[in-house]
Amino acid sequence: MKFLLALFLMVPAFAQQAPAAADPQAKPAAEQAAKTDDSPGKAKADAQAPAANPAPSTDGWFTGSVDFGYRWRTDVHGNSDMYRSVVNLGEGPKLTGLEFTIVDPKKRLFDRLDARGYGWGGDPYNTAHVDAKKAGVYDLTFDYRNMAYFNDIPSFANPTAPAGFSEQSFDIHRKNLSADLELRPGSHIIPYLAFDRNSGYGNGITDWVPDQSDEFAVPTLLRDSTNNYRGGLRFEYNRFHVTLEQGGTTFKDDDQASEKGITPGDRTSTLLGQTIDLSHLQEAYGVRGHSIYSKAEASASPFSWMDVYGQFVFSEPRTTVNYSDVATGNFALLSSLLFYSGQQNLGTGSANQPHTTASAGFELRPRRWLRIVDSWMTDRYHDAASPFVTESFTGTTPIPQEVTALNYGQVVNYNQEQIDVIVTATSKLTLRGGYRFVWGDATVLAGQLSQTGSLVSGQLHRNVALAGLVYRASQKLSMNLDYEGASSDNIYFRTSLNDYNRGRARAQYKLTNTLALQARIQVLNNQNPDPSIKYDLQSRDNALSIFWNPNGGKRISIMGEYDRSTFRSDIAYLGNLLTPGTSSDRENAHTATSAMTLPLPGYAAAKLVLGGSLFLSNGTRASHYYQPLVQLSVPIQKRVYWNTEWKWYGYGEDTYQYEAFRTNIFMSGFRLIL
Repeated sequence: MKFLLALFLMVPAFAQQAPAAADPQAKPAAEQAAKTDDSPGKAKADAQAPAANPAPSTDGWFTGSVDFGYRWRTDVHGNSDMYRSVVNLGEGPKLTGLEFTIVDPKKRLFDRLDARGYGWGGDPYNTAHVDAKKAGVYDLTFDYRNMAYFNDIPSFANPTAPAGFSEQSFDIHRKNLSADLELRPGSHIIPYLAFDRNSGYGNGITDWVPDQSDEFAVPTLLRDSTNNYRGGLRFEYNRFHVTLEQGGTTFKDDDQASEKGITPGDRTSTLLGQTIDLSHLQEAYGVRGHSIYSKAEASASPFSWMDVYGQFVFSEPRTTVNYSDVATGNFALLSSLLFYSGQQNLGTGSANQPHTTASAGFELRPRRWLRIVDSWMTDRYHDAASPFVTESFTGTTPIPQEVTALNYGQVVNYNQEQIDVIVTATSKLTLRGGYRFVWGDATVLAGQLSQTGSLVSGQLHRNVALAGLVYRASQKLSMNLDYEGASSDNIYFRTSLNDYNRGRARAQYKLTNTLALQARIQVLNNQNPDPSIKYDLQSRDNALSIFWNPNGGKRISIMGEYDRSTFRSDIAYLGNLLTPGTSSDRENAHTATSAMTLPLPGYAAAKLVLGGSLFLSNGTRASHYYQPLVQLSVPIQKRVYWNTEWKWYGYGEDTYQYEAFRTNIFMSGFRLIL
């Protein structure tokens, strides 16, 4: 909120400096700048902004709008934690949107400043963005995002856990801040500096597991942050572009878990006649990491029919870890069937990871109707780690201290080569065919059930056929088709794509100037016949959309979309006592979204929106979700609009009925055109 307050304080300062007579060039300059400001960041933020009202903007050095109001919420019926995990909208005053542009006629500190912010006032997601420019001198961009992440869904962590325990829950804030400064924009040599920070803090519940005999849900304090500093030079010329960049990253993570008092675990039965419980725990670990990296990238057009590019990045992150825990209770060592009353673990470790990433490619255009595109990339990193852990146990039976000291290395190499041939067969038809080869090898830490040692090796070999077409039958009808079929000799992970076929089709048909239809079909089939895996997956997604906007929406406009999706997967696994089994997942879902906008008779520019969305599914986790809405916007004066909104949220599940909730939310406020 302090950031937005500072932006407001800037307005009167510039008002005092503005001349009495407006510069006749100010308005055209502002309009031209607005037309050309189409950066990706602005487009993304504009997509999240509330719909603009049809009101004229003010002329002069300052333009903008502000949306504010108050939100009410009825009592949440059902599971309030589930509501916070899915929706998490609260009550109180809200600044839902703020946008303004300042154009300085005298071009002192800047030529143009654009600022916008959304979701302030305690909402779970709020943003702020500022762009300041001075032609030929600098281009400064600042972006801030804050997300309140609450997740407390017991059924996802352990549905059979005793009542009152919610494992793997989080109540944290994640903040992202980035600032980019570009000097001498528009020149051939452009220096730049940038800073990015990602941080999180909050509380949660995590598992503490003593020797696999039981699991205990304990409160945890979470803290982490990552800072990235970078700077470099960009060389911009007509036929080539080069970027040289040097950067560094620092990382830290400090988590603490503690528990006092007799705490039962997930085990609901006794073990050899004794009850496993936890009476005291103090656990902490700290991670520190840093890395310096170098990057070089270049692109060139040596001939009118040829483009080439390449990129190289090298980094060498280093990480240190310190861990400790002290616990008392009644625990068991399953390997020796011995019970003990206390334990203390101390662990340290360090790792070094040289990491190289490179890519290169070219595009050839030997004929106007023919394009050949080739790309290659490689990603390689090697870990050298040295962990050291000591475990001490206390109890009625003497248990020897366990010491683990390892020196091991992990190696992962990934490579990919792809070539595409694109042919413009006719003015209406474009065809594409290609081939991708993926290969690599890896040696990584093995799982707890490994019978071959602490490391396991794997290979990756995959051949992929690519095809597609774009067909423009007329200005009213167009279609896109994409296909990808692959066969793999070896893969890294059990759930990786192995032998698969993936296809996507999109079509758009404009029946009239005001009525358009869009259709989308996506299919994925994947099989892994390995007897120890037997992974079979099928996913389908079909969607149909309609847009109707007669007479420019002066009377009515309708948007609607229906989506039908199905998902099926089966995979083999080893259960308790290494008993083989099959894990199956099924979901058949319907998703619908609609919005109908109606003008109010007798009120110029007043709009009523009726619509909402729903989700219905059956299968492994059958559930339903409803969100109808009503929005009303009424002009009070030339530059003042009254906006109000009602939404109803309803969620339920057939299997886990205790996670259902429903509530009403009302929002009312004003939009001021500044």
